[in-house]
Amino acid sequence: MSRTVQKWSVSIVLLILSTLIFWVPFYFVIINSFKSPTKAADMNMSWPDTFHIVENYKAVLAAADHMLVRAFFNSSVLTVLSIVGMVVFSSLAGFVLQRREKGRGAALLNFLVLAGLMIPPAVVPTIWVLNTVGLFKTLPGLTLVEIALHFPFCAILYKAFTATIPRDIDESAFIDGCGGLRLFAHIIFPLLKPVSSTIIIIQSVSVFNDFVNPLYFLPGSENATVQLTLYNFMSMYLTSWNLLFADVVLISLPPLILFLFFNKKIVAGMTAGSVKG
Repeated sequence: MSRTVQKWSVSIVLLILSTLIFWVPFYFVIINSFKSPTKAADMNMSWPDTFHIVENYKAVLAAADHMLVRAFFNSSVLTVLSIVGMVVFSSLAGFVLQRREKGRGAALLNFLVLAGLMIPPAVVPTIWVLNTVGLFKTLPGLTLVEIALHFPFCAILYKAFTATIPRDIDESAFIDGCGGLRLFAHIIFPLLKPVSSTIIIIQSVSVFNDFVNPLYFLPGSENATVQLTLYNFMSMYLTSWNLLFADVVLISLPPLILFLFFNKKIVAGMTAGSVKG
């Protein structure tokens, strides 16, 4: 009986902590997005005297000639293109790294992939390269940057999961006359579905919420992504906190919905390659 009480006590404490850490800040942002400018500037969690929901959210959507609408389009295109590139290139790399982990140069390739996780990106040289090839201030250029920055993490996940796929499948396919690319595309890649789902969900949220890379590599109001629209309501002398919070709510909804619906797939994909079968 005491063990049952102890387990329930731990669960209740953890539930309270998670509520304080995650839901209280979210409540703070939502409730202040309903207030008038003066009330929102007080920065408290009190219930608003009068609600300004429609006015605030209409003002956010119409600000800077409907920049938020353009930003949602830019972020969506950027996210889709980046995820496609990550899945294709990282899955190929993970498969090759795992199947040839004892081959010549394998140690060097693994070191380079791990180095990509540890070495921070160099902004100025990257801008120079993008400008040289004519991709600076373009969505394709920023897409390549996002793919390159997330490639090491994705490749390591794919490599770990590929280790759970028996090599007998490869040998049987080769005996039947299947080439390497056809083996990967028709046999191996469909088996990578759990880890692919995890990468798609996690990296979609990461790219969609990215603030730094669009700021450096995609400047300009016509190129704005959702995170950069926060600047619409901030200035040196005045910040419209009610509109800023309303903007935060709008740009937080897509990642939040994605996590709520696919959180089980994230856990399944992260743990699927943890044990080599």
